[in-house]
Amino acid sequence: MKTIKKVMAAIDLSEYSGDILNYAGTLSKCIKSELIIINVINNRDIAVLQKAAMETGAFSVKEWLKRQKEERLQLIEGLIEETDCSHLPNKIVFREGVPFRELLKTIETEDIDLVVMGAKGRSNLTGVLAGSTAEKMFRRSSVPLLSVRSPGHKKIPAGR
Repeated sequence: MKTIKKVMAAIDLSEYSGDILNYAGTLSKCIKSELIIINVINNRDIAVLQKAAMETGAFSVKEWLKRQKEERLQLIEGLIEETDCSHLPNKIVFREGVPFRELLKTIETEDIDLVVMGAKGRSNLTGVLAGSTAEKMFRRSSVPLLSVRSPGHKKIPAGR
């Protein structure tokens, strides 16, 4: 088995992000690995804003992206403190684009050994949308993935 030197926590800033970061941080601490925290600004959101900006001319998408990254950085730093991961060697990465594609690219560019992500995301749906980011990652990732089940996730009784 390959030594795990870098663990990537895919954080979408949904209500499950603290659980994901807690698992990734605990694992990183136990195996003495670096923790890479990634957040992807979805290109669908950017496209909508670009269209609105072109129609109204009221704001700059570039400025919006800059503010988004600043706000998200503060939220992620807060999560790092809440989950007691601040003592770990870590790096925060922001990407823009299609979430699963950006996660896959980051696996390669950051030389990630393991990904920790949630089964649910911002949409709060599991398995309902066949095209979910988690499902695409499980089908395409070149490294192992750890799926964190959120509290309150319905368990399927044994034997089914």
